[in-house]
Amino acid sequence: MLIHTENITKHYKIGNYVVEALRGVSIDIEKGEYIAITGPSGSGKSTMMHLLGCLDTPTSGKYFLSGVDVTSLTDLELSRLRNREIGFVFQTFNLLPRISVTKNVELPLMYAGVSAKERAKQTESILERVGLGHRKNHRPNELSGGEMQRVAVARALINNPEVVFADEPTGNLDSKTGKEIMALFNDLAKEGNTIILVTHDATVANYAKRQLKMLDGKLQEGNYVV
Repeated sequence: MLIHTENITKHYKIGNYVVEALRGVSIDIEKGEYIAITGPSGSGKSTMMHLLGCLDTPTSGKYFLSGVDVTSLTDLELSRLRNREIGFVFQTFNLLPRISVTKNVELPLMYAGVSAKERAKQTESILERVGLGHRKNHRPNELSGGEMQRVAVARALINNPEVVFADEPTGNLDSKTGKEIMALFNDLAKEGNTIILVTHDATVANYAKRQLKMLDGKLQEGNYVV
Protein backbone atom coordinates (compact mmCIF):
# COMPACT_ATOMS: atom_id res chain seq x y z
CA MET A 1 0.00 0.00 0.00
CA LEU A 2 1.48 3.35 -1.03
CA ILE A 3 -0.79 5.62 1.05
CA HIS A 4 -2.75 4.60 4.14
CA THR A 5 -4.48 6.97 6.54
CA GLU A 6 -6.31 6.11 9.73
CA ASN A 7 -8.96 8.54 10.94
CA ILE A 8 -6.90 11.68 10.33
CA THR A 9 -8.22 15.05 11.46
CA LYS A 10 -6.99 18.60 10.98
CA HIS A 11 -8.12 21.51 13.15
CA TYR A 12 -7.18 25.18 12.76
CA LYS A 13 -7.67 27.78 15.45
CA ILE A 14 -8.81 31.16 14.14
CA GLY A 15 -9.27 33.58 17.02
CA ASN A 16 -11.69 31.93 19.43
CA TYR A 17 -12.96 29.50 16.82
CA VAL A 18 -11.72 26.04 15.89
CA VAL A 19 -12.19 25.09 12.24
CA GLU A 20 -12.43 21.33 11.65
CA ALA A 21 -10.97 21.08 8.15
CA LEU A 22 -10.79 17.27 8.23
CA ARG A 23 -13.00 15.08 10.38
CA GLY A 24 -11.65 11.57 10.50
CA VAL A 25 -10.56 10.52 7.00
CA SER A 26 -9.36 6.99 6.28
CA ILE A 27 -8.18 6.10 2.78
CA ASP A 28 -5.98 3.58 0.98
CA ILE A 29 -4.22 4.36 -2.30
CA GLU A 30 -2.24 1.75 -4.21
CA LYS A 31 0.93 2.44 -6.18
CA GLY A 32 0.08 3.32 -9.79
CA GLU A 33 -3.42 4.66 -9.11
CA TYR A 34 -4.75 7.75 -10.88
CA ILE A 35 -7.02 9.57 -8.43
CA ALA A 36 -8.92 12.85 -8.24
CA ILE A 37 -9.83 14.42 -4.91
CA THR A 38 -12.91 16.55 -5.56
CA GLY A 39 -15.34 18.72 -3.65
CA PRO A 40 -16.59 22.30 -3.33
CA SER A 41 -14.60 25.12 -1.71
CA GLY A 42 -14.21 24.43 2.02
CA SER A 43 -14.75 20.70 1.64
CA GLY A 44 -11.26 19.83 2.88
CA LYS A 45 -9.71 18.67 -0.40
CA SER A 46 -6.79 21.12 -0.31
CA THR A 47 -6.12 20.32 3.35
CA MET A 48 -6.14 16.65 2.40
CA MET A 49 -3.54 17.25 -0.31
CA HIS A 50 -1.33 19.22 2.09
CA LEU A 51 -1.39 16.35 4.57
CA LEU A 52 -0.85 13.59 2.00
CA GLY A 53 1.91 15.67 0.41
CA CYS A 54 3.64 16.10 3.79
CA LEU A 55 3.30 19.88 3.62
CA ASP A 56 1.38 19.74 6.90
CA THR A 57 0.72 17.23 9.67
CA PRO A 58 -2.63 16.00 11.03
CA THR A 59 -4.04 17.05 14.37
CA SER A 60 -4.77 13.41 15.13
CA GLY A 61 -4.77 10.04 13.36
CA LYS A 62 -2.08 8.18 11.44
CA TYR A 63 -0.62 8.57 7.96
CA PHE A 64 1.68 6.01 6.35
CA LEU A 65 3.52 6.70 3.08
CA SER A 66 5.37 3.71 1.61
CA GLY A 67 5.10 2.09 5.04
CA VAL A 68 6.65 5.08 6.86
CA ASP A 69 4.65 6.60 9.73
CA VAL A 70 4.70 10.20 8.55
CA THR A 71 3.07 11.47 11.74
CA SER A 72 6.16 10.46 13.74
CA LEU A 73 8.71 12.36 11.64
CA THR A 74 10.52 15.58 12.50
CA ASP A 75 10.32 18.63 10.23
CA LEU A 76 13.72 17.81 8.74
CA GLU A 77 12.70 14.20 8.12
CA LEU A 78 9.47 15.40 6.48
CA SER A 79 11.46 17.69 4.20
CA ARG A 80 13.71 14.85 3.12
CA LEU A 81 10.72 12.58 2.55
CA ARG A 82 9.00 15.21 0.39
CA ASN A 83 12.09 15.68 -1.75
CA ARG A 84 12.60 11.94 -2.19
CA GLU A 85 9.06 10.57 -2.50
CA ILE A 86 6.74 13.38 -3.65
CA GLY A 87 6.36 15.65 -6.68
CA PHE A 88 4.09 18.71 -6.82
CA VAL A 89 2.40 20.51 -9.70
CA PHE A 90 0.61 23.72 -8.71
CA GLN A 91 -1.98 25.88 -10.45
CA THR A 92 0.39 28.87 -10.37
CA PHE A 93 3.38 26.84 -11.68
CA ASN A 94 5.70 28.08 -8.85
CA LEU A 95 8.70 28.49 -11.17
CA LEU A 96 11.63 30.77 -10.34
CA PRO A 97 11.48 33.54 -12.97
CA ARG A 98 15.16 34.51 -13.13
CA ILE A 99 16.63 31.11 -13.91
CA SER A 100 16.33 28.87 -16.95
CA VAL A 101 13.93 26.01 -17.51
CA THR A 102 16.81 23.59 -16.94
CA LYS A 103 17.75 25.18 -13.62
CA ASN A 104 14.11 25.15 -12.45
CA VAL A 105 13.72 21.47 -13.24
CA GLU A 106 16.94 20.35 -11.63
CA LEU A 107 16.30 22.07 -8.28
CA PRO A 108 15.05 18.92 -6.50
CA LEU A 109 18.20 17.10 -7.65
CA MET A 110 20.38 19.87 -6.23
CA TYR A 111 18.63 19.56 -2.86
CA ALA A 112 19.22 15.79 -3.05
CA GLY A 113 22.95 16.30 -3.58
CA VAL A 114 23.08 14.86 -7.13
CA SER A 115 26.21 15.75 -9.12
CA ALA A 116 26.07 18.44 -11.82
CA LYS A 117 26.81 15.91 -14.57
CA GLU A 118 24.02 13.59 -13.48
CA ARG A 119 21.62 16.53 -12.99
CA ALA A 120 22.23 17.67 -16.56
CA LYS A 121 21.64 14.17 -17.92
CA GLN A 122 18.39 13.60 -16.00
CA THR A 123 17.05 17.09 -16.68
CA GLU A 124 17.62 16.83 -20.42
CA SER A 125 15.86 13.45 -20.46
CA ILE A 126 12.80 14.63 -18.52
CA LEU A 127 12.43 17.80 -20.62
CA GLU A 128 12.43 15.69 -23.78
CA ARG A 129 9.81 13.48 -22.17
CA VAL A 130 7.42 16.42 -21.67
CA GLY A 131 8.19 17.90 -25.09
CA LEU A 132 10.31 20.85 -23.98
CA GLY A 133 13.85 19.85 -24.88
CA HIS A 134 14.00 22.77 -27.33
CA ARG A 135 13.08 25.27 -24.58
CA LYS A 136 15.60 24.19 -21.94
CA ASN A 137 17.60 27.45 -21.99
CA HIS A 138 14.59 29.77 -21.90
CA ARG A 139 13.29 31.50 -18.78
CA PRO A 140 9.71 31.03 -17.57
CA ASN A 141 8.58 34.47 -18.79
CA GLU A 142 9.51 33.38 -22.32
CA LEU A 143 7.11 30.43 -22.22
CA SER A 144 3.37 30.02 -22.70
CA GLY A 145 1.16 28.93 -19.80
CA GLY A 146 1.05 25.37 -21.10
CA GLU A 147 4.82 25.26 -21.46
CA MET A 148 5.29 26.57 -17.91
CA GLN A 149 2.99 23.83 -16.60
CA ARG A 150 5.00 21.24 -18.53
CA VAL A 151 8.14 22.57 -16.84
CA ALA A 152 6.37 22.16 -13.50
CA VAL A 153 5.46 18.58 -14.41
CA ALA A 154 9.07 17.85 -15.40
CA ARG A 155 10.29 19.26 -12.07
CA ALA A 156 7.75 17.11 -10.20
CA LEU A 157 8.99 13.97 -11.98
CA ILE A 158 12.75 14.64 -11.89
CA ASN A 159 13.36 12.67 -8.68
CA ASN A 160 11.22 9.74 -9.85
CA PRO A 161 8.84 10.22 -6.89
CA GLU A 162 6.44 7.65 -5.55
CA VAL A 163 3.49 10.02 -6.04
CA VAL A 164 2.76 13.24 -7.95
CA PHE A 165 0.20 15.71 -6.57
CA ALA A 166 -1.40 18.16 -9.00
CA ASP A 167 -3.39 21.01 -7.44
CA GLU A 168 -5.87 22.45 -9.99
CA PRO A 169 -3.27 21.83 -12.74
CA THR A 170 -5.38 23.44 -15.50
CA GLY A 171 -6.75 26.33 -13.44
CA ASN A 172 -4.65 29.01 -15.15
CA LEU A 173 -4.85 27.54 -18.66
CA ASP A 174 -7.27 27.91 -21.55
CA SER A 175 -9.38 24.87 -22.41
CA LYS A 176 -7.21 23.69 -25.32
CA THR A 177 -3.98 23.90 -23.32
CA GLY A 178 -5.72 22.31 -20.33
CA LYS A 179 -6.61 19.29 -22.46
CA GLU A 180 -2.98 19.00 -23.56
CA ILE A 181 -1.79 19.01 -19.95
CA MET A 182 -4.37 16.39 -18.97
CA ALA A 183 -3.28 14.25 -21.93
CA LEU A 184 0.25 14.45 -20.51
CA PHE A 185 -1.02 13.26 -17.11
CA ASN A 186 -2.84 10.41 -18.84
CA ASP A 187 0.43 9.34 -20.48
CA LEU A 188 2.23 9.51 -17.13
CA ALA A 189 -0.49 7.38 -15.52
CA LYS A 190 -0.20 4.79 -18.29
CA GLU A 191 3.53 4.61 -17.55
CA GLY A 192 2.68 3.55 -13.98
CA ASN A 193 3.09 6.85 -12.14
CA THR A 194 0.85 7.43 -9.12
CA ILE A 195 -1.05 10.67 -9.71
CA ILE A 196 -3.41 12.48 -7.33
CA LEU A 197 -5.31 15.45 -8.76
CA VAL A 198 -7.02 17.98 -6.52
CA THR A 199 -9.78 19.80 -8.39
CA HIS A 200 -13.29 21.22 -8.25
CA ASP A 201 -13.58 20.82 -12.03
CA ALA A 202 -15.63 17.73 -12.94
CA THR A 203 -14.11 17.62 -16.43
CA VAL A 204 -10.60 17.39 -14.99
CA ALA A 205 -11.67 14.88 -12.32
CA ASN A 206 -13.12 12.58 -14.96
CA TYR A 207 -9.65 11.96 -16.38
CA ALA A 208 -8.81 10.03 -13.21
CA LYS A 209 -9.71 6.37 -12.68
CA ARG A 210 -11.08 6.94 -9.17
CA GLN A 211 -12.60 9.95 -7.48
CA LEU A 212 -12.47 10.66 -3.75
CA LYS A 213 -15.24 13.11 -2.98
CA MET A 214 -14.85 15.43 0.01
CA LEU A 215 -17.65 17.28 1.79
CA ASP A 216 -17.48 19.12 5.12
CA GLY A 217 -14.12 17.58 5.94
CA LYS A 218 -15.25 14.00 5.36
CA LEU A 219 -14.70 11.48 2.60
CA GLN A 220 -17.95 10.67 0.83
CA GLU A 221 -17.06 7.85 -1.54
CA GLY A 222 -14.53 6.67 -4.08
CA ASN A 223 -15.91 5.88 -7.52
CA TYR A 224 -14.06 4.24 -10.36
CA VAL A 225 -14.53 5.95 -13.71
CA VAL A 226 -15.09 3.65 -16.69
